[in-house]
Amino acid sequence: MSLARSINGKRLNGLGLGCMNLSHGYGPATAPEEASALLLRALDLGVDFFDTAALYGFGANEELLGRVLAPHRRRFFLASKCGMTGIDGRRVIDGRAATIRATCDESLRRLKTDHIDLYYLHRWDKSVPIEESVGALADLVQAGKIGAIGLSEVSSATLRRAHAVHPVAAMQSEYSLWSRDPERGVLETCRELGVAFVAFSPLARGFLGGLSDTASLTPGDLRLSMPRFDAANLEANLPLAQAARRIAQEAACSLPQLALAWLLRDPIISVIPGTTRISHLEENMGAASVVLSEAQLRELDRLFQPAHIHGERYNAATLTEIDQDPH
Repeated sequence: MSLARSINGKRLNGLGLGCMNLSHGYGPATAPEEASALLLRALDLGVDFFDTAALYGFGANEELLGRVLAPHRRRFFLASKCGMTGIDGRRVIDGRAATIRATCDESLRRLKTDHIDLYYLHRWDKSVPIEESVGALADLVQAGKIGAIGLSEVSSATLRRAHAVHPVAAMQSEYSLWSRDPERGVLETCRELGVAFVAFSPLARGFLGGLSDTASLTPGDLRLSMPRFDAANLEANLPLAQAARRIAQEAACSLPQLALAWLLRDPIISVIPGTTRISHLEENMGAASVVLSEAQLRELDRLFQPAHIHGERYNAATLTEIDQDPH
């Protein structure tokens, strides 16, 4: 399977690294020396696409990447995000032009670079027209501070409105066997407009990495607030993972490699699995050699129909923040 992808004219490996896990969202931050070792190992394995955000660790994740990867800046494509940051310990969505400009300057400083290759609007601030937020990002392109504009978790209609203001290079959304929302329209819109698609949480936030209960999750882990990880829903979903594991055995790969290969069969999709363990990083990179048969792909699609998934991917409050194509 070819992993070659193109984002804003840059040829990349379709297997990138989502860096959030190292600083944010899944419990305590990874120890600095362990995080550094993982990032450098990713470079050695050929990862050339690293994804971070101002939100992650409220700046700490960008600082980590700047500290570890700045000496290797020419070796990789760097993506970060604005429009959702941490203020006084709280997550705040703010898509105003002045905020976007200020966030970008702060990110450049933390990342120890003068240029971010791909800069996403992390969430659309629905109190601000998307045209205004994208216009601010277009100004950053013109100033040379960013190379391309990305959007995250928006609908087809919003993507089209944004693209009319300035070309959007990439669209990032949660996409995996058990999170199929992009198939409701935005994936085809990306294909039509020539927008790359970047799948975050491609391993279903650990569900397709072997997580079978929440006993090991620490306080503050965002999965504890997600309906799919409620005990009853998680137990109801486990047979799907067990069935997928059997298909992985047939394909001579692991369950995570199966889940990544299912996504990577589409040449417009890049994946950015996150991990805190080098062994998992190395396992994920092995997905590049996995080839799934048409019968296996059909069986996976049959098993993981959205109607078979128990629980929403976010709680009700968070879902109101996301701009989605209708069911």
